Amino acid sequence: MDPEEPHAHPGELRRVSACAGVILAPNPGPMTLDGTNTWILSARGSDPEYPHYGAHPSAQGRGSWPGSDVVVVDPGPEDLGHLQAIADVGNVVLILITHRHGDHTDGIDRLRELTGAPVRAVLPEHCREGEPLRDGDTIVAAGMRIQVIATPGHTSDSVCFRIPHDEPETIITGDTILGRGSTMIDHPDGSLGDYLRSLDVLARYSGALVLPAHAGPLHDIQEVCEELTDHRLQRLDQVRSVLHELGSNASLPAITDAVYSDVPHGVRRAAEHSIAAQLAYLGY
Repeated sequence: MDPEEPHAHPGELRRVSACAGVILAPNPGPMTLDGTNTWILSARGSDPEYPHYGAHPSAQGRGSWPGSDVVVVDPGPEDLGHLQAIADVGNVVLILITHRHGDHTDGIDRLRELTGAPVRAVLPEHCREGEPLRDGDTIVAAGMRIQVIATPGHTSDSVCFRIPHDEPETIITGDTILGRGSTMIDHPDGSLGDYLRSLDVLARYSGALVLPAHAGPLHDIQEVCEELTDHRLQRLDQVRSVLHELGSNASLPAITDAVYSDVPHGVRRAAEHSIAAQLAYLGY
């Protein structure tokens, strides 16, 4: 799945970089876009001459790592066909979780049954024979170094995974950065202040390819973070203007109606969560 190509089909593994491929879960919807991306990571390229870091600079397109160790990021929903497709890619040695939402975590136990792999997440309740993730951890698995970056905001437990030796350098962003549109701030667990700080942290990795949990990859994480920050600041200006017009005691539904007047019904709840996060950020 090249950034300029159509999204992958459910159940099909598509290579994105030397170390990363994606399998799309069959759970499209207003909140999941095309579906949840399960990322498959391995330093083992399609060419045996590139068995280590930065496996194969031209390894885009379809393919897998038969017989190779792989790391899975976000099992996705509890869909047996999807989880079996993941297990069939290679020898799954580790499962990582970007955050707590069910479209990322519901398949944890079934995938563990299929693979026996330990599971690591920020929240202990999502770990299975693996230690909770911490900011700054370096995970060594499947021939790779994977760096953990704490990026709270969408949720309090959100993390990203950086593969600095990939070609190009890649960062798996979960729902912190989507491949299309902007993410929900899951208030009160999520926080707009945390989210803006997380975008600032991610922007430091200029040039890295964004591998999101929904929709396709994005070029240059610094540019993406700057655009998302500008968008959030513009929304805050809108909220301030609406509060000036409606009064500080205006209800959450009324403010949401004014700011997100054309939001589809399927994402109305997400819009209200984001407005609540914006109001909290402004001190209301």
